[in-house]
Amino acid sequence: MLYRLIYCTGGELGLTVDESTFTLRAGQVVTITSGQVHVVSSLTKAEGFVLDFTFDFFCKDDNDIELIFHNGLFCHFDQNEVIPVENPFVHEQLATIQDELQRQPYQHLIAIHSRIKLILVAINRAKVQRGDAIWKPDALFLKFLETVRNNIAQHYTLAQCAERLGTTELKLTELAKTHTGKTAQNVIYGLIVSEAKRLLTYENLSVKEVAYQLGFNDPFYFSNFFKKQVNTSPKAYKNRLWP
Repeated sequence: MLYRLIYCTGGELGLTVDESTFTLRAGQVVTITSGQVHVVSSLTKAEGFVLDFTFDFFCKDDNDIELIFHNGLFCHFDQNEVIPVENPFVHEQLATIQDELQRQPYQHLIAIHSRIKLILVAINRAKVQRGDAIWKPDALFLKFLETVRNNIAQHYTLAQCAERLGTTELKLTELAKTHTGKTAQNVIYGLIVSEAKRLLTYENLSVKEVAYQLGFNDPFYFSNFFKKQVNTSPKAYKNRLWP
Protein backbone atom coordinates (compact mmCIF):
# COMPACT_ATOMS: atom_id res chain seq x y z
CA MET A 1 0.00 0.00 0.00
CA LEU A 2 1.34 3.40 -1.02
CA TYR A 3 0.39 6.66 0.68
CA ARG A 4 0.99 10.01 -1.02
CA LEU A 5 1.18 13.49 0.47
CA ILE A 6 1.25 16.50 -1.86
CA TYR A 7 2.39 19.77 -0.29
CA CYS A 8 2.35 23.04 -2.24
CA THR A 9 4.97 25.68 -1.44
CA GLY A 10 4.15 28.14 -4.24
CA GLY A 11 2.01 28.78 -7.28
CA GLU A 12 -1.14 26.77 -7.86
CA LEU A 13 -1.79 23.07 -8.49
CA GLY A 14 -5.01 21.60 -9.86
CA LEU A 15 -5.63 18.02 -8.76
CA THR A 16 -8.35 15.46 -9.43
CA VAL A 17 -8.77 12.63 -6.88
CA ASP A 18 -11.47 10.01 -7.44
CA GLU A 19 -13.33 12.46 -9.73
CA SER A 20 -13.28 15.28 -7.15
CA THR A 21 -11.27 18.39 -8.04
CA PHE A 22 -9.02 20.40 -5.73
CA THR A 23 -6.80 23.45 -6.00
CA LEU A 24 -3.65 23.65 -3.86
CA ARG A 25 -1.84 26.88 -3.06
CA ALA A 26 1.17 27.68 -0.90
CA GLY A 27 1.00 26.10 2.54
CA GLN A 28 -1.71 23.59 1.63
CA VAL A 29 -1.60 19.80 1.55
CA VAL A 30 -3.69 16.93 0.19
CA THR A 31 -3.27 13.32 1.28
CA ILE A 32 -4.10 10.44 -1.04
CA THR A 33 -4.79 6.88 0.05
CA SER A 34 -3.42 3.80 -1.68
CA GLY A 35 -5.57 2.90 -4.68
CA GLN A 36 -7.18 6.31 -5.15
CA VAL A 37 -7.19 7.41 -8.79
CA HIS A 38 -5.60 10.84 -9.06
CA VAL A 39 -4.07 13.10 -11.70
CA VAL A 40 -2.63 16.61 -11.89
CA SER A 41 -5.06 18.64 -13.99
CA SER A 42 -3.25 22.00 -14.07
CA LEU A 43 -0.02 23.68 -13.03
CA THR A 44 0.43 27.43 -12.56
CA LYS A 45 4.03 27.98 -11.46
CA ALA A 46 3.41 25.24 -8.89
CA GLU A 47 6.20 24.24 -6.54
CA GLY A 48 6.26 21.80 -3.66
CA PHE A 49 6.86 18.24 -2.55
CA VAL A 50 5.35 14.82 -3.18
CA LEU A 51 6.03 12.41 -0.33
CA ASP A 52 5.35 8.70 -0.90
CA PHE A 53 5.68 6.01 1.74
CA THR A 54 4.45 2.46 2.08
CA PHE A 55 2.47 0.78 4.83
CA ASP A 56 5.32 -1.67 5.45
CA PHE A 57 7.92 1.11 5.78
CA PHE A 58 5.97 3.32 8.16
CA CYS A 59 3.77 1.00 10.22
CA LYS A 60 6.00 -0.56 12.86
CA ASP A 61 3.21 -0.89 15.43
CA ASP A 62 -0.47 -0.05 16.03
CA ASN A 63 0.40 3.53 17.00
CA ASP A 64 1.97 4.12 13.58
CA ILE A 65 -1.06 2.59 11.85
CA GLU A 66 -3.45 4.80 13.79
CA LEU A 67 -1.36 7.90 13.10
CA ILE A 68 -1.67 7.42 9.33
CA PHE A 69 -5.45 7.52 9.59
CA HIS A 70 -5.84 9.85 12.57
CA ASN A 71 -8.48 12.52 11.83
CA GLY A 72 -9.08 10.85 8.47
CA LEU A 73 -5.67 11.78 7.03
CA PHE A 74 -5.40 8.84 4.64
CA CYS A 75 -8.59 6.85 5.33
CA HIS A 76 -10.79 8.85 3.00
CA PHE A 77 -13.45 6.85 1.20
CA ASP A 78 -13.98 9.87 -1.10
CA GLN A 79 -13.42 12.39 1.71
CA ASN A 80 -10.18 13.98 0.51
CA GLU A 81 -9.70 17.62 1.38
CA VAL A 82 -7.30 20.53 1.07
CA ILE A 83 -5.70 21.12 4.47
CA PRO A 84 -4.08 24.52 5.20
CA VAL A 85 -0.90 24.09 7.24
CA GLU A 86 0.33 27.53 8.27
CA ASN A 87 3.58 26.19 9.61
CA PRO A 88 7.04 26.31 7.95
CA PHE A 89 7.91 23.17 9.95
CA VAL A 90 6.27 20.86 7.36
CA HIS A 91 8.22 22.47 4.52
CA GLU A 92 11.45 22.13 6.50
CA GLN A 93 10.86 18.46 7.28
CA LEU A 94 10.01 17.60 3.67
CA ALA A 95 13.16 19.36 2.48
CA THR A 96 15.21 17.46 5.06
CA ILE A 97 13.70 14.13 3.95
CA GLN A 98 14.64 14.98 0.37
CA ASP A 99 18.21 15.67 1.48
CA GLU A 100 18.34 12.43 3.53
CA LEU A 101 17.22 10.41 0.51
CA GLN A 102 19.84 12.02 -1.72
CA ARG A 103 22.78 11.71 0.68
CA GLN A 104 21.69 8.51 2.50
CA PRO A 105 23.70 9.16 5.68
CA TYR A 106 23.94 6.59 8.47
CA GLN A 107 20.47 5.47 9.68
CA HIS A 108 18.74 7.79 7.22
CA LEU A 109 15.66 5.55 7.01
CA ILE A 110 15.14 5.77 10.77
CA ALA A 111 15.43 9.55 10.55
CA ILE A 112 12.96 9.69 7.64
CA HIS A 113 10.44 7.54 9.53
CA SER A 114 10.63 9.95 12.47
CA ARG A 115 10.24 13.00 10.25
CA ILE A 116 7.14 11.54 8.56
CA LYS A 117 5.65 11.10 12.02
CA LEU A 118 6.34 14.74 12.83
CA ILE A 119 4.76 15.87 9.55
CA LEU A 120 1.58 13.89 10.20
CA VAL A 121 1.37 15.28 13.74
CA ALA A 122 1.76 18.83 12.37
CA ILE A 123 -1.05 18.28 9.86
CA ASN A 124 -3.28 16.80 12.54
CA ARG A 125 -2.62 19.82 14.76
CA ALA A 126 -3.54 22.13 11.87
CA LYS A 127 -6.86 20.31 11.46
CA VAL A 128 -7.62 20.54 15.18
CA GLN A 129 -6.69 24.24 15.29
CA ARG A 130 -9.20 25.04 12.54
CA GLY A 131 -11.91 23.35 14.61
CA ASP A 132 -12.06 19.81 13.22
CA ALA A 133 -13.33 17.17 15.64
CA ILE A 134 -10.62 14.81 16.87
CA TRP A 135 -11.17 11.37 15.40
CA LYS A 136 -8.99 8.42 16.36
CA PRO A 137 -9.25 5.30 14.20
CA ASP A 138 -9.01 1.70 15.35
CA ALA A 139 -5.91 -0.19 14.21
CA LEU A 140 -7.97 -3.38 13.74
CA PHE A 141 -10.11 -1.69 11.07
CA LEU A 142 -6.99 -0.49 9.26
CA LYS A 143 -5.54 -4.00 9.36
CA PHE A 144 -8.83 -5.16 7.82
CA LEU A 145 -8.31 -2.73 4.92
CA GLU A 146 -4.74 -3.95 4.51
CA THR A 147 -5.88 -7.60 4.48
CA VAL A 148 -8.44 -6.94 1.76
CA ARG A 149 -6.03 -4.92 -0.39
CA ASN A 150 -3.21 -7.45 -0.10
CA ASN A 151 -5.50 -10.32 -1.12
CA ILE A 152 -7.80 -8.53 -3.50
CA ALA A 153 -7.58 -11.13 -6.28
CA GLN A 154 -8.41 -13.90 -3.81
CA HIS A 155 -11.81 -12.31 -3.03
CA TYR A 156 -11.58 -12.92 0.69
CA THR A 157 -14.99 -13.16 2.28
CA LEU A 158 -15.75 -11.18 5.40
CA ALA A 159 -15.54 -14.42 7.37
CA GLN A 160 -12.06 -15.13 6.00
CA CYS A 161 -10.89 -11.61 6.88
CA ALA A 162 -12.24 -11.98 10.41
CA GLU A 163 -10.50 -15.33 10.83
CA ARG A 164 -7.15 -13.97 9.64
CA LEU A 165 -7.43 -11.03 12.00
CA GLY A 166 -8.57 -13.10 14.98
CA THR A 167 -11.87 -11.26 15.32
CA THR A 168 -15.52 -11.61 14.30
CA GLU A 169 -17.57 -10.49 11.32
CA LEU A 170 -19.78 -8.51 13.70
CA LYS A 171 -16.78 -6.59 15.07
CA LEU A 172 -15.53 -5.72 11.57
CA THR A 173 -19.00 -4.57 10.57
CA GLU A 174 -19.26 -2.38 13.67
CA LEU A 175 -15.87 -0.82 12.93
CA ALA A 176 -16.75 -0.28 9.26
CA LYS A 177 -19.97 1.48 10.22
CA THR A 178 -18.08 3.70 12.68
CA HIS A 179 -15.26 4.58 10.28
CA THR A 180 -17.07 4.80 6.94
CA GLY A 181 -20.82 4.60 7.47
CA LYS A 182 -20.79 1.47 5.30
CA THR A 183 -21.02 -2.23 6.02
CA ALA A 184 -17.78 -4.19 6.06
CA GLN A 185 -18.92 -6.05 2.95
CA ASN A 186 -19.49 -2.78 1.09
CA VAL A 187 -16.02 -1.65 2.17
CA ILE A 188 -14.62 -4.79 0.52
CA TYR A 189 -16.59 -4.03 -2.65
CA GLY A 190 -15.32 -0.44 -2.59
CA LEU A 191 -11.69 -1.53 -2.38
CA ILE A 192 -12.14 -3.90 -5.33
CA VAL A 193 -13.71 -1.10 -7.38
CA SER A 194 -10.89 1.30 -6.43
CA GLU A 195 -8.31 -1.19 -7.67
CA ALA A 196 -10.31 -1.75 -10.87
CA LYS A 197 -10.38 2.01 -11.48
CA ARG A 198 -6.65 2.22 -10.85
CA LEU A 199 -5.92 -0.54 -13.37
CA LEU A 200 -8.24 0.97 -15.97
CA THR A 201 -6.75 4.43 -15.45
CA TYR A 202 -3.02 3.87 -15.08
CA GLU A 203 -2.33 0.49 -16.66
CA ASN A 204 -4.56 0.95 -19.72
CA LEU A 205 -5.61 -2.71 -19.53
CA SER A 206 -8.64 -4.10 -21.31
CA VAL A 207 -11.76 -4.81 -19.27
CA LYS A 208 -11.08 -8.53 -19.67
CA GLU A 209 -7.49 -8.14 -18.44
CA VAL A 210 -8.64 -6.14 -15.41
CA ALA A 211 -11.27 -8.77 -14.61
CA TYR A 212 -8.73 -11.60 -14.65
CA GLN A 213 -6.16 -9.60 -12.67
CA LEU A 214 -8.78 -9.00 -9.97
CA GLY A 215 -9.64 -12.67 -9.76
CA PHE A 216 -12.89 -12.65 -11.75
CA ASN A 217 -13.09 -15.75 -13.97
CA ASP A 218 -15.96 -14.24 -15.97
CA PRO A 219 -15.39 -10.73 -17.44
CA PHE A 220 -19.15 -10.36 -17.93
CA TYR A 221 -19.71 -10.92 -14.20
CA PHE A 222 -16.97 -8.38 -13.43
CA SER A 223 -18.63 -5.81 -15.71
CA ASN A 224 -21.97 -6.29 -13.97
CA PHE A 225 -20.30 -6.00 -10.55
CA PHE A 226 -18.49 -2.80 -11.56
CA LYS A 227 -21.61 -1.24 -13.06
CA LYS A 228 -23.65 -2.02 -9.95
CA GLN A 229 -21.08 -0.25 -7.75
CA VAL A 230 -20.20 2.70 -10.01
CA ASN A 231 -23.39 3.15 -12.09
CA THR A 232 -21.40 2.91 -15.27
CA SER A 233 -19.72 0.03 -17.09
CA PRO A 234 -15.94 -0.47 -16.88
CA LYS A 235 -15.79 0.01 -20.66
CA ALA A 236 -17.55 3.38 -20.43
CA TYR A 237 -15.36 4.38 -17.49
CA LYS A 238 -12.22 3.47 -19.43
CA ASN A 239 -13.38 5.27 -22.58
CA ARG A 240 -13.69 8.54 -20.69
CA LEU A 241 -9.98 8.29 -19.92
CA TRP A 242 -8.71 6.56 -23.05
CA PRO A 243 -11.09 7.58 -25.87
